[in-house]
Amino acid sequence: MKPATKLTVFCAVVLAAFLLYSTLAAQKKACNVCVAFKGARNCAHASAETVKEATKSAQTTACGPIAHGMAESIECDNVPPAEVKCDT
Repeated sequence: MKPATKLTVFCAVVLAAFLLYSTLAAQKKACNVCVAFKGARNCAHASAETVKEATKSAQTTACGPIAHGMAESIECDNVPPAEVKCDT
């Protein structure tokens, strides 16, 4: 194998390891959030560095399938969650 190819493979492995580590290191808190919006209910799970960020991310994910359009998505994101369970 040529030295340039070895260097390219090495750099790719280092980059992949860094991305994996930085992604997993940021996922310290996990939350499951259920949202009731306009007669529909959906739950989603998310993880983030803080409980607040994990809750917000899970709520946004839960709103995705039950809100139609940008206005409803924003409205759903602002509705208090029906249920929140977080692992701390």
